[in-house]
Amino acid sequence: MASEVQYRGTGRRKTSTARVRLLPGDGKFLVNDVEIDNYFNRKSLIKDIMSPLELTNTDGTLDVLVNVKGGGLSGQAGAVRHGIARALLEVDKDYRGPLKKAGYLTRDSRMVERKKYGRKKARKSPQFSKR
Repeated sequence: MASEVQYRGTGRRKTSTARVRLLPGDGKFLVNDVEIDNYFNRKSLIKDIMSPLELTNTDGTLDVLVNVKGGGLSGQAGAVRHGIARALLEVDKDYRGPLKKAGYLTRDSRMVERKKYGRKKARKSPQFSKR
């Protein structure tokens, strides 16, 4: 398996990090050694993850092996999508235009805002009373 061609990409979103490997194959998709349908149980997340492969018409020709950690399911799905898009750039440089136009190569920089002192949460203040 060491001589086999593989393409790698790292994707991040919120606190999740996904390491993606693309191998020539028949479309097998494993996330943390589990089938994608069993790991991401919502169809909307699976559709979101598969969108870079469908955009480049490579969804049945590549095996996708993903190792993802941190965050929740939604953040992990976004990280996997970002990693797949980055790995597809190594497959063919011509995919850059469509992937960039669809916004799959841009890292979503939105993070949870930190809690501030004197506040209950990041922005929520204690109740104000005049007297």
